[in-house]
Amino acid sequence: MNIPSELKFTRSHEWLKDLGNGTFEIGISDFAQHELGDLVFVNLPQEGDAITADEPFADVESVKAVSDIYSPVSATVTEINEEVLDAPESINSNAYEAWFVRVENVTETAELLSAEEYEAFLNEEA
Repeated sequence: MNIPSELKFTRSHEWLKDLGNGTFEIGISDFAQHELGDLVFVNLPQEGDAITADEPFADVESVKAVSDIYSPVSATVTEINEEVLDAPESINSNAYEAWFVRVENVTETAELLSAEEYEAFLNEEA
């Protein structure tokens, strides 16, 4: 399983990438996209929206079900990834390149796991 070491993860399978300058990207893990199956629709917040740590900020629809995506941080959305809106299957192709939103003004974080801790968590769940 692909778990990039530079990312932080949540127990609900979202990732957080620090881009520097106080900007972060949020997406879902390779494990999550695999469990969800073929994604057919993504619903994202709007630029300027506030999102809250541990609260749903987006949802994805697969051929199996609709699933909430939880924010790893409290922050302000500065950019949405139009590519995942137009081509949700890009998340299945490369979950770590297909970010959902970029955020800044982070004021709170959920309990985040390192790549090693996330891998251990997945092994415990198996």
